[in-house]
Amino acid sequence: MLVYQCWQDDIMQREIPLSQPYRIESNLTTDVEISTWNSENLPPDELSVQNGILTIRSSRFPLCIDPQQQALNWIKKREEKSNLKVLSFNDPDFLKHLDMSIKYGAPVLFQDVDDYIDPVAENVIQKNVKTVGGRVFVILGDKEVDWDPNFRMYMTTKFANPVFNASVYAVAVVINYTVTLSGLEDQLLSVVVRNERPDLEEQRESLIAETSENKSLLQVLEDSLLRELSTTTGNMLDNVELVNTLENTKTKATEVMEKLALAEETAKDIDKLRDGYRSVARRGAILFFVLSDMASVNAMYQYSLGSYLEVFAYSLRKALPHTILARRLMNIIGTLTKNVYDYGCTGIFEKHKLLFSFQMTVKLEQNMGRVSQLELDFFIKGSVSLEKSTRECPAKWISPQGWENMIKLSNDFQETFGKLPQDVEDNIDEWQLWYDLDAPETLDFPCGYRQALSNLPFQILMLLRCFRIDRVYRAVGDYITETMGEEYIMPPVISLDSIFEQSSPMTPVVFILSPGSDPTAELMKLGDRCGFGAGKFKYLSLGQGQEPTALSLLDVAISRGQWLMFQNCHLLLSFIRRLEKQLEKITKPHPDFRLWLTTDPVNTFPIGILQRSLKVVTEPPNGLKLNLRNTYFKMHPQTLDCCQHTAFKPLVYVLAFFHAVVQERRKYDKIGWNICYDFNESDFNVCVTILSTYLTKALKAKDARLPWNSLKYLIGEVMYGGRVIDDFDRRIVKTYMDEYMGDFLFDTFQPFHFYHDGTVDYVIPPDGIKDDYIASIDQLPLTNSPEVFGLHPNAEIGYYTQATKEMWNLLIELQPQTVASGEGISREEFIENVAKDILKKIPEEYEIWKVRRYFQRMMSPTVVVLLQELERFNRLIKVMRRTLVQLQKALCGEIGMDSVLDNVAYSLFNGQLPSAWRKLTPATCKNLGAWMEHFESRQQQYYNWSTTGEPTVLWISGLHIPETYLAALVQIACRLHNWPLDRSTLYTYVTEYVDPMDVILRPPQGNCLLHGLYLEGAAWDIENNCLKRSTPKVLIEKLPVLGVVPIEAYRLKLQNTLRTPVYTTSLRRNAMGVGLVFEADLRTTEHSSHWVLQGVCLVLNTD
Repeated sequence: MLVYQCWQDDIMQREIPLSQPYRIESNLTTDVEISTWNSENLPPDELSVQNGILTIRSSRFPLCIDPQQQALNWIKKREEKSNLKVLSFNDPDFLKHLDMSIKYGAPVLFQDVDDYIDPVAENVIQKNVKTVGGRVFVILGDKEVDWDPNFRMYMTTKFANPVFNASVYAVAVVINYTVTLSGLEDQLLSVVVRNERPDLEEQRESLIAETSENKSLLQVLEDSLLRELSTTTGNMLDNVELVNTLENTKTKATEVMEKLALAEETAKDIDKLRDGYRSVARRGAILFFVLSDMASVNAMYQYSLGSYLEVFAYSLRKALPHTILARRLMNIIGTLTKNVYDYGCTGIFEKHKLLFSFQMTVKLEQNMGRVSQLELDFFIKGSVSLEKSTRECPAKWISPQGWENMIKLSNDFQETFGKLPQDVEDNIDEWQLWYDLDAPETLDFPCGYRQALSNLPFQILMLLRCFRIDRVYRAVGDYITETMGEEYIMPPVISLDSIFEQSSPMTPVVFILSPGSDPTAELMKLGDRCGFGAGKFKYLSLGQGQEPTALSLLDVAISRGQWLMFQNCHLLLSFIRRLEKQLEKITKPHPDFRLWLTTDPVNTFPIGILQRSLKVVTEPPNGLKLNLRNTYFKMHPQTLDCCQHTAFKPLVYVLAFFHAVVQERRKYDKIGWNICYDFNESDFNVCVTILSTYLTKALKAKDARLPWNSLKYLIGEVMYGGRVIDDFDRRIVKTYMDEYMGDFLFDTFQPFHFYHDGTVDYVIPPDGIKDDYIASIDQLPLTNSPEVFGLHPNAEIGYYTQATKEMWNLLIELQPQTVASGEGISREEFIENVAKDILKKIPEEYEIWKVRRYFQRMMSPTVVVLLQELERFNRLIKVMRRTLVQLQKALCGEIGMDSVLDNVAYSLFNGQLPSAWRKLTPATCKNLGAWMEHFESRQQQYYNWSTTGEPTVLWISGLHIPETYLAALVQIACRLHNWPLDRSTLYTYVTEYVDPMDVILRPPQGNCLLHGLYLEGAAWDIENNCLKRSTPKVLIEKLPVLGVVPIEAYRLKLQNTLRTPVYTTSLRRNAMGVGLVFEADLRTTEHSSHWVLQGVCLVLNTD
């Protein structure tokens, strides 16, 4: 656009005549041709027309980015009469068809092109044509194929943002056919008017056809006139026939011009009437982009324009009629919005449904001008400045980042928040009282801010972000309720019966699985109800070597009208791509045929299947009560009668409670489980069988003792514990077994409670039948405190804090990367400024040879660790400086922007850590500003260590690999005391020093003092030197200085201590074991099981 504007300005300055308004398309095509394209299903908007010109006029073959398949449909229609061949590079015989098309000049369309283009077709794509002895040919593979100049080749991809090799851009013209908001609005407007005023749309379409015909006729007349004039000889005035021809042509041309003028006036009148329905089309276009943008959140959330148009048309039919147009439009908009919400929620995981609803709300509010992009950016990112405010934070209960956010809020939105920092300082006690409330967002803000923001509900979210992040998630729900209505935070209940009603033989149903869910049993029940039980329901679990069987089952099901279910599709994606091709070939399937697919969410699942399918997310029930109820509801009525032992029914309930608890702990993320485990219904069922077997055996043997050890081992260690791969997670399972399994369950003197307080009591119900247990479960509260699972109430705060941060991170992905700040500077200027700030803070690389020479006479294992740390730090410095300098050059246009620099720019703009740097740093969850502080602190420790010797108290969080330092301590002690290295370990103790600066005496050689550790899930009692319960609303607390002492393993005998894992970050460890640093010994006066269930750990870095 900038180049075009510069060119136009230059033309005007040179006083070269230029029609106004000038459209470059008019020099490259004609209105007649554009009308023809429109009749062939190419949308009429400006971008689509320009894409059409590039596709037809370009000297290179087009490669169309076509997620909505508009280019595909247009090319198919356009080349329909030219014997178009539709191929794929994955087809085994595509070369044979390509050969024939090149030879005979037929068009070829390669659809579903991914990032791989078969090299055998490179000569064809490059038009690398050779002429030898008058013969024109191209080399295709190992053959010479005669080249017909009429040969045309098109390529399309469904990926919205494909990653092609640079060579592809050099040989093909890459055209982005992704529909635009205005383009889609025009398309939907036609749909609305055709439904509401078919006469108007028919008149418009006939007018377009008539106008096209008249323009074509005018072109013919003009050409005829020019031809007559160019072929005449002699004096033209003496040629009576020519003069008559000219007069007739002029008369006809005048008539045509008059018709065109009349058509233009009529078109204006029609457009004015059509614009009355534009509000519906605008709403429909916005909602489609909200849906399609969800693919950035999860690759499984794919929606085609075709399937969306079905929802759009359905909404038009279902909206309540009204004689007043404005009311009718309101009805359509309301029905459409709710239907799109319900449609989207069916295929979206529970954790993303609020995000989807919020994105929908914000986009609609932005369209109405009620929320600005600047406001949204602040809510999502807060303050991303690397420079901290000089204004001192007035209270410890306000987090440093919260204070920075307040300062930015007051600077960027002075009209409403200009006095916020001063108001907080002047009324600090009032603000603290409000801050300490359980749900402060529901009550008035201090200093009258609630009243001041009564008409600005979004700004309430911005203000809340500065104080209570953990309440933002709930406040977002309140904002949606206030703006859109309560129904937009209440997703529809998914019913397989309704899913079946929406399905068709041509529309597969894809179940996107989550841990602990399996729809197979429910689907079989649906089949029985619908008359598709026994032989009419076929299913196959996919795996290696199953393709022939699957294809055979598919052919039979299509022809005989069976239900077919393919399970675990993510394990055989190659077959799913073949399945997509097979489904495209189906023309007349049996009307009873249905295809059901189950898959885990994977990024590489074929887009075509997802776009054409009805997606259904299956998740286990949310909440302890619903989980328990679901377990008993699915239980066969005879299950409780399969064993006559009196302990059987109570133990089945205990097992069901345990099953619900281990699933519900997943909700609390890493403080619940280090790794998310797939506990499911089969685990429970097998354990019920184990209970029945062992209790029946005890009953027959008349043994009054229950085999608790065997049961705890088989249930806790084998069945459930068999899924648990983390040692500390396994410790949690074992603790639950000890808490829930034992003779104390049947103690009448001290009745057993899973959990009880003043409001709720979780106990084992009295013996009864299945319905009795369900009735007892129905009496339980719908929501429950984390204390039921042994967690601290703070875990709920942690859950909502993490949920909010995850939502913000996902919202960043959904935002346009354009406007940067309130100062109005461009994105590029903002990135340039951040890059300059960081470059100023990057130190020079360490001269390691000088450090080695300094420590030459006192070289020790810890000095070796320092040298290794400096080498790693130098690599980080080098990459940071290089990428920032290259980024500056790229922003100036001196070099090209590659994927690495693009990521650095994106990260700097959004206040995130670039991927290229993250690879060379210790694991971190910090944003860019906090990470830069950490980076500078690391640099300071390295400098002090390398110039003045090992610090008295080491900041262990500043080491890249802290494990090596601890291993070096053990090595020093072993050398000093002649201990065997493999029989030595570390013992830790917590000192009385809260501040490392208070430590004066250096620890003995081989020992060390560490700071920079944080306690999660508990607090530290300095007076009693032991663990204590967490402070309310404080999720993580700094641990006093920790002493580390190497010791021979056999001498380490500890009592009243908790073996506590120490992790690098709050993400703890992953399935590969990455993240665990060492284990610390923390003194406790309570039983260790209390702290195990609370998820206590130490971390080296806060978020």
